[in-house]
Amino acid sequence: MNRNIIAIAIASLGFVIGLAILGSAVKNRNKSDHTISVTGLGTKKFTSDLITWNGNFSRNGFELQSAYNDLASDRKVISDYLISKGIKAEEMVFSAVDIQKLYNYSNDASGNSSRTFAGYQLTQTVSLESKEVQNIENISRNITEIINRGIEFTSAPPNYFYTKLSEVKQQMIADATKDAKERAEKIAENAGADLGNLKKATMGVIQITAPNSTEEYSWGGTYNTMSKEKEASITIKLEYEVN
Repeated sequence: MNRNIIAIAIASLGFVIGLAILGSAVKNRNKSDHTISVTGLGTKKFTSDLITWNGNFSRNGFELQSAYNDLASDRKVISDYLISKGIKAEEMVFSAVDIQKLYNYSNDASGNSSRTFAGYQLTQTVSLESKEVQNIENISRNITEIINRGIEFTSAPPNYFYTKLSEVKQQMIADATKDAKERAEKIAENAGADLGNLKKATMGVIQITAPNSTEEYSWGGTYNTMSKEKEASITIKLEYEVN
């Protein structure tokens, strides 16, 4: 009889211990599920401090050497003009000369096609990179001054960049993190809970667009180079425990 009582007591104790362990596991599991995820946004507007620009000029001729000499003369005129506008010689880069043979194509009365040599076309590109943004802008907009000197010149739109992007990015990350945490605290407060430890943080890619534009964001990040004024944004996703 005593043995039966002891056996029942041991079994009861084991059952109680088992319930305690199971309850603790359930509690811890539910605790791990009690999380909230929030996304914060950091933005910054800034003005580009670096500009690049290029233009093409060309010469045509039946004699290759003569066309090359004419192109070299145009290159000297362009170089002198840019220097007169405050551009340093080291800021100018002239590409290698591209040489193309030109042909005229025709068909005779029988429908046979033929071609005749129409000369050479020599093309060269001048590129500028400078922190004198306004000056390069003015040059790109006033290429008629070069054309009026008898040079066949085509100007491309400038591209704008910012050299202190890493500093901007650090500030945006801080702002986005602060924004996300404030959102999480507000959600927890409204739910009558306390915000616990940070479990996970995920940073999005930086997106740089023109201010107030309708440009679409890209998964790999967007970088608008056509606008001098820019707006950068980045998102931070935070996951917190909730007590």
